[in-house]
Parts: sequence; C-alpha cells; structure tokens
Amino acid sequence: MQATIDIEQLGFDAGAHVLVKHALAALAPGHTLQVRGRACGWEGQLIAWCRTQGHQCAFAPDGAGGNVATVRHSLDSADGADSAPPAGAAGRWRGALRTGHADPALPGALAAHADARWGLAARGATVEAGSPPIAFRLAGRDEVWGERAADLYAQAAAAQWDPQTAIDWAAPFELPDIVEDAVAQVLTYMIENEVAALVVPARFLGQLHPHYREVQAVLAIQVADEARHIDVFTRRLRLKGREPGLSTAGGQASLKTLLDEPDFSVAEFLLSVLGEGTFVSLLHFLHEHAPDPVTRQIARLAARDEARHVAFGMTHLAARLDSDPGFRARLANAVQSRNDALSATSGLNEEVFDALILLAAGALTVPAIAAGYLKVQQLMRDMAEGRQARLERLGFGKEAAQHLSSLHTRNFM
Repeated sequence: MQATIDIEQLGFDAGAHVLVKHALAALAPGHTLQVRGRACGWEGQLIAWCRTQGHQCAFAPDGAGGNVATVRHSLDSADGADSAPPAGAAGRWRGALRTGHADPALPGALAAHADARWGLAARGATVEAGSPPIAFRLAGRDEVWGERAADLYAQAAAAQWDPQTAIDWAAPFELPDIVEDAVAQVLTYMIENEVAALVVPARFLGQLHPHYREVQAVLAIQVADEARHIDVFTRRLRLKGREPGLSTAGGQASLKTLLDEPDFSVAEFLLSVLGEGTFVSLLHFLHEHAPDPVTRQIARLAARDEARHVAFGMTHLAARLDSDPGFRARLANAVQSRNDALSATSGLNEEVFDALILLAAGALTVPAIAAGYLKVQQLMRDMAEGRQARLERLGFGKEAAQHLSSLHTRNFM
C-alpha cells in the first residue's frame, strides 16, 4: 500500500518537514512516500528539503489542478562509516561516523583509540561527515581506562559534602599557642600537597578524549575534592587567627616532579597509588591525634575522599598492567628516577615533622614527646607498609615492592 501524507496548508518554513521526515522514517530505504500539500510554494520547498537530506523527489498532476510529490527514501548504508546512521536519517549522513555505544558495559562500546573526528560528540552519537576534528593527546583506551571508573564516580558524587554544614566550625575549643601553631604548620604543608593533587588531574583532564567520559568524570570530581580540601584546610588554619607556616624548597621540589610527569599512567602511579595513598595514612593519623574537633572532622572527611582517588589509580594501573605487563618496569624506573632527582633535597619539612610529634604527644613533657616521637615513627612504618601492599597488588614481587616503597619521597606525597 502506498504511504501517503497530506501536509495541508503547512509550509516547510513552518514545520512541514517534521511531518515528512517522520513519515519517511517508517519506510524502508528505497520505498516511496506520496506527499500532498496546498501551501503556497510548497513544491519548491519540498524539493530543496529533499536535496539537503539526500532523498529523490518527483511531481505529477493530482487530477485536481494541483501536484502530488513522490519522495523516494534514499538512505543508504554510510560509505566508510563505522556503522549505520541512526534510524530515520537520510542520505546526508553518508560518510558519518558512529562513536561506539553510550553504555560502557556493551561489547565494543569503548574504542581502542578514540578518533579525532568524533570531537566532542557523546559516545554512541553519529557524527556527521565534515565535523571538525578535535585532537586529544590522551586518546587510547589502555592509557587512561579503569574498569571501576563509573562506579567510583557514582560513589564520589553521592559522597560529596558541604564544608559549611559537614564541619562544626562553631565547636568550642582553645588550644595552647604552641599546639595551635603546630596545627597551622601541618595544614600549611597539607595545602600545598593538595594543590599539587588538584593540578595534576586538572592538567590531564583537558587532554583526555571525551569518548572515555567515565574517566573524565572521575578526574573532574577529584579536582573538586581537592579544591574543597584546600578550602577547609585554609579555613581551619585561619580559624584562630593564624597565618600559613613554612613551605620548604625540598617540599616544592618533590611536588614539582609530579607536575612535570607527562605520562598519565606514571603520574597516576606516583600521585595516587604512592603519594595520596601515603597521604591517607597521614589523615588517619591526624584524625586520631587531632587536638580539636574541627581538625578531627576535616581529617576524617578528607581521608574518605582521598581513598577514592587511590582506588581509581589502582584500578587504572591494574588495567594498564594487564594489557601491558612490561609497563611495570616503566613504573619502577619512574620511582627510581624521582628518588635520584630528589636525593639532594631535605625531604619532609622539619617543622612539619616536629609539629606531628607535638600533636601525637599532646603535651610538652619529656614522656609525652618521647611517646609522640614513637607514634610518628610508627606512622612512617605504616605508610611504607601501605605502599608496599599496594605495589604487591599491582604485581610487584615482595622484595621489589619493599625496595620501591623505601625509595618514595620523604616528603610523603
């Protein structure tokens, strides 16, 4: 039966094309649609529209003093396309590119290499031929992907907290000046480390092809986490009228090596797996030994965020090493090179080390300081053991993991 549509007095300058397009969408390629109309100049409008869509159009008298148009649905399989254009699209989609599937769980959803011609299109979209190519440096699946990226983003989005309401800034407390100064010094050190932890993912975020949008989302929310940490650390530092303490050349040099690393996987390894993993231990230590409720709350919330950052680094590196076991040697060399580059630096800020002892001691007495010193030494052992455990999970042998853990910067991050 011949498909027919009457657009009546509706012109193509007023939406008639929508009716014709949807009528054609119900037909198989090669089939025809008869179109009748009574708007002034509708025949010329239909011809122009069919030309832009790639359809064929012919007219014949309708026997009533007007014309009837026969439109042939000429949608072909896209020449050279990755897959067929969307249902209802016409010949103008010839040469279009399909960008996989939106759902990463579907087979073939993620391309091994994202095409620059896909540009900013949503994964799963059909990109019209002639769209401008947009080059992204990080366009290979293996160099960026992590199987848990979507889940970690969902967890992070659900766990976002508002500094204004999540922390009891009005909690009453007064600390001795020496203790308040110690808190300010530790927070000064933590702020500059969190600035580095913000800048590194932010730098890669703009280089990442949006085809791997789950990783893009994880990095974006990590940047948001670090910005929030910097905010709350700064607010706590100033809560009792203090100014930031000392930032050392050694500390800055250590963090600069993270900013200078050009490889995404190596940077994730050094920052998230080793540095932020160590930082989580420090935050747990501060939560246990914080001299006031505000610092304690901040440490607990920040540690929860940082643990997710470590989790993404681990899932990404596990995937990278699964596809390229030889990359493990590259990671080991990166640790050694960083250690060599920092061999002339002083390591952890002495003021920070002493401040941690004082916070763990809780008092400025010989027995308390002795106990505080031992607690900081235990913290450093816990950090080293945590690094070793993560390295072993990434396939390093026990001795190699222990050695690499020992080479990690004395600045913790």
